[in-house]
Amino acid sequence: MFFGRKDPGQGHSLSNPSIPKKKEDRLRVGGQAVIEGVMMRSPNSMAIAVRKPNGEIVVKREKLDFFSEKKFFSKLPLIRGVMNLLSALILGMKALNFSANQSLEEEKEVSSWTMGLTFTFALCFGIFLFFLVPLFLTKWLRFAIPMVSTSGILFNLVDGIIRLMIFLAYLWAISFFKEIRRIFQYHGAEHKSIFAFESGGALMVDRVKGFSYLHPRCGTSFLLIVMVVSILVFALIPHQLSFGYKVASRVVFIPLIAGLAYEIIRFADQKRDRKSMQYFIKPGLWLQRMTAREPSEDQIEVALRALQEVLELEGRR
Repeated sequence: MFFGRKDPGQGHSLSNPSIPKKKEDRLRVGGQAVIEGVMMRSPNSMAIAVRKPNGEIVVKREKLDFFSEKKFFSKLPLIRGVMNLLSALILGMKALNFSANQSLEEEKEVSSWTMGLTFTFALCFGIFLFFLVPLFLTKWLRFAIPMVSTSGILFNLVDGIIRLMIFLAYLWAISFFKEIRRIFQYHGAEHKSIFAFESGGALMVDRVKGFSYLHPRCGTSFLLIVMVVSILVFALIPHQLSFGYKVASRVVFIPLIAGLAYEIIRFADQKRDRKSMQYFIKPGLWLQRMTAREPSEDQIEVALRALQEVLELEGRR
């Protein structure tokens, strides 16, 4: 059950939580930018902070049940990646709906039916745009490049390149919207806040703004890895199969691709201090320059508020 709090914005400092110095004892915190706010998630909790038009910071938070990392599947490789993606979609949609209501100063929550319909449409659109459209375009290209139809490796390579190009074009196109650019700034505020927490020390705006707005564990980096892994996975599909089977495979193999991508980015994050791993994570950081922006102090304050609330739920304040 959600419950709310309001905070009028009390300066630029937040009470310093108890942050363990040992890396292995530190909470694994992630997040997502929403409309005029940030959602922060820890292993067993979630908090959303949104700045309303009147300047208030409104917070809603909850203890996670089904998506808690206490569940058995959180220890299972591949399976935990699929569940992590599912939780990101469901909890992210819930956070977006809450932030939309607050930004419009609506008291009425979006119905579960509306939220479910929106979620289903967004999921289907994403699968269609990033998995099926590249496949159809690759099939069409065989008339211009006959070799594409005779080589399974080349077919999947072209399919993957087209998928990546569509993904980059999509990010570039939405960046022209003012509202999206503000969400990208909150995305940067989320990254700075998490970096500050992971480094230890006081969670204060003046200190947090000095951290990078790019983070190696970002969902944007995850999506880039998904694009690369999909090329390798789809290359295993026999080229002799009918086009209908290839279309079906693009949907059926999404959970496997998500699971593999999650394990890769999890490993990269654990080993990110190694010099060799820096080259591996750089492409994801470059891509984040399209989805994250330098935030304002007010936006950092909102991100820190969400972080403070989720730490409180975890008993770390």
